[in-house]
Amino acid sequence: MELIKKKIKRDKALYLLLLPVLVYYIIWHYVPMWGARIAFQDVRYIGDNEWVGLKHFKMLFSSPVFFRVFLNTITISAMKIGFFFPLPILLAFMFNEIRSSGYRKFLQSVIYIPHFLSWVVIAGIFISMLSSPDGVVNQIITFFGGDPVSFMTSTKHIKWIFVISEIWRSIGWDSILYIAAINSIAPQLYDAATVDGANRFQQAISITFPSILPTIITVFILNLGFFMNAGFDQVFNMMNDAVINSVDIIDTYVYRVGLTKGNFSLGTSAGLFKGVIGIILIVGTDKISRKVSGEGVW
Repeated sequence: MELIKKKIKRDKALYLLLLPVLVYYIIWHYVPMWGARIAFQDVRYIGDNEWVGLKHFKMLFSSPVFFRVFLNTITISAMKIGFFFPLPILLAFMFNEIRSSGYRKFLQSVIYIPHFLSWVVIAGIFISMLSSPDGVVNQIITFFGGDPVSFMTSTKHIKWIFVISEIWRSIGWDSILYIAAINSIAPQLYDAATVDGANRFQQAISITFPSILPTIITVFILNLGFFMNAGFDQVFNMMNDAVINSVDIIDTYVYRVGLTKGNFSLGTSAGLFKGVIGIILIVGTDKISRKVSGEGVW
């Protein structure tokens, strides 16, 4: 205990910097956990709530609507991770090969900008670009003799729009971790490889990739922990009645059932189910990663 007190006293400035983050997580992430108990209750606006056990979970799992929502969530998340996850890594490798620091910084700034736009703005941009028949994309299609496509109301295209817009918004920002990991590699390793006659591609495969592999594994595990999110802000701002059956995810279902319809218990049950799946995924992936590669989050 004395050792802990000494460390806190020695690094009190750092702990003060950490304090606002701790307060934020306590207020917005830990305190609300107490409210999860209403998943096992019937909410009463007057009087005490009635404990009903797993009643709402049984209703949830017997609902064909929730099964569709669950499948949409898995599909959209899998598409995003499958097509998006490798791209920030490749982008970091590309930045590492740019020799002009000024040009590299300019490109990084341009690619980072979309991350600071809200999904309301991004949805407006994509809806405007993809609208039929006056959107930019459809104007290009018709210019080359094609027929306009109603992208935003097409169940065939809407999920791919989610993937593309996610890539455009996040690829630059997500590459920062990998760029930092690459910059931390000892330059002597590259010097030795150059002396041995290795070209830039061979150095990237033999030095850069193995050096940042622990970072890649950690980020992948954390991404799986958020697998069930699927992006509420993005889906909520881009979906419409024509595609709702194809893109309705657990978060939008919770919003619609819990807040719009006032069925707080059922909405909380869905949210709690999503959280439990997320914990199972992150813990399970961490254990598998430790057995396969020796690297994990903890």
